[in-house]
Amino acid sequence: MYKVKVYVTLRESVLDPQGNAVKGALHSLSYNEVQDVRIGKFMELMIEKNDRNIDELVREMCEKLLANTVIEDYRYEIEEVVVQ
Repeated sequence: MYKVKVYVTLRESVLDPQGNAVKGALHSLSYNEVQDVRIGKFMELMIEKNDRNIDELVREMCEKLLANTVIEDYRYEIEEVVVQ
């Protein structure tokens, strides 16, 4: 079994209005040292082992569904786990 952690973030060239709103809210709470906020998504997948290459499988899922590759970047971590 694999535990896959997928992180999806907006590309640097894409404006992040949600991040700007959070930054403004933090500043209104006197956290003025915060210079920038970028909002993203985190997903954790449990994937059964099979004959397919796990890297190819995860990349395919990200490209087809989990990330909008036009405006988002993604990265992932794969950890092999033992299920009891």
